[in-house]
Amino acid sequence: MGRRVTQRDIARMTGVSQATVSLVLNDSDGSNSKGVRIAQDTRQRVLDAIRATGYVADVVGRRLADRSNRILGVFTYEPVFPSATADFYHPFLVGIEQRAEQLGCDLLLFTSGPHRMRLADGCIVLGRSIGRDELARLVAEHHPFVSVGRRDSPDVPYVGADYGAATAALVGAAVGLGHRRLAYVGTGGPAESHLDRLRGFADACLAAGVYATHAQRQHTQSQKALADAVPRLLADGVTALFLEEPADAAELIAILRGHGRDVPGDVSVVVLGEPTRAGATPPPLDVTRFRTPRREMGWQAVDHLTEIVGGGFEPGPARQTLLACELVAGETLGTAPNSTSLNSSSSNITSKERT
Repeated sequence: MGRRVTQRDIARMTGVSQATVSLVLNDSDGSNSKGVRIAQDTRQRVLDAIRATGYVADVVGRRLADRSNRILGVFTYEPVFPSATADFYHPFLVGIEQRAEQLGCDLLLFTSGPHRMRLADGCIVLGRSIGRDELARLVAEHHPFVSVGRRDSPDVPYVGADYGAATAALVGAAVGLGHRRLAYVGTGGPAESHLDRLRGFADACLAAGVYATHAQRQHTQSQKALADAVPRLLADGVTALFLEEPADAAELIAILRGHGRDVPGDVSVVVLGEPTRAGATPPPLDVTRFRTPRREMGWQAVDHLTEIVGGGFEPGPARQTLLACELVAGETLGTAPNSTSLNSSSSNITSKERT
């Protein structure tokens, strides 16, 4: 096997200094943070030599030079690493991987305790429910990290989705189509993502002056609980159901049809996101919903983390970002059936659920 090509070899071949070769390698667009510009013909000559020799940068040496490992960790507090591309968490990891590659960083996936996070320069944390005590510990220890998903703490840096605004927009669409009795079907918490959805729903209904109810349903409950809830909601005159867990959309539509209700002719169904459970049965209709910007969240989490690593851990609102969700019209939200007997100014969602 031949000797490994070095930057010194490239410099000798092209008649430039080794420092010039290093600048070209680190700044492919011809400019750099040191304020030095490389002439285009010189830069091209170096790049041609790099390609011709198959030169590979000494990554270890570069990392020692800038005093960081350039390793970003990804840690989950629940089993969310995907086994298939259809998995809910897959786009998050795609965004993380793509941005890390662009920035020249490696990724280290942690599957054991969070105490191993210090093997990386900083860490991105994933998971629907992360204990507040654990987040507070990471903040107190000044360990650089970013949460994917909004967290109820002013000290936790995060990149989240604006579920509240997206849910409110869908409520507005339903109200615009004449719906005056709406129901939120789901847990409504304690995860922030669910709290945000319920809050957006309740606030939008209150602002529109329409009737709103919350059919609470726990993650551990069976499909029977959903089947039991539907007759009560129909008897209450509800014409639009807002479903927290999209994986239940097919089951909900089947239950409604079993009660002789057409979707969306008699009852509209609105889905608040994408299925988080693997193997969910696809609904028979293209459901009205919103898309979570999962790839973009992963991408921006890497940007946040590298900024924190580079500038020191300074948590706070300045590093908290919410990204807009994309509304999808679908075909399960239609005009409300005519009814003149509905009270459009009442709601049985409590003030506690709105806060």
